[in-house]
Amino acid sequence: MPAGRCEGFARNAHLAAVLLSLAGFVPAAASAEIKGDREFGAYLSSQCTTCHQVSGRTVGGVPSIVAWPEDQFIAVIMSYKEGQRDNETMRTISHSLSLEEIAALAAYFGSLKLAGQAQK
Repeated sequence: MPAGRCEGFARNAHLAAVLLSLAGFVPAAASAEIKGDREFGAYLSSQCTTCHQVSGRTVGGVPSIVAWPEDQFIAVIMSYKEGQRDNETMRTISHSLSLEEIAALAAYFGSLKLAGQAQK
């Protein structure tokens, strides 16, 4: 391959690598901009409350998800979806959720108060 074509190929390959690496950050950045629908989250929550207690109690090693800040909830679910956290159940569930659904669940669980705290 002529020298000029090699440089062009290398430059394009570098650009492609940069774009692909940035693509992994798009869902996390987009999640900060999405405001979840709390009522939709309440509708979707039954799948979560099969294991996670609405009371906010940790039972059998399953952590509470009640009263989490929305951005933290979204970040954790996205980390399962992207394979950064290792739990087969959470990974399977997270893959079935759209970003809109994750944001809705974050809004719902974030609006709940731990047992003993007054509801808004």
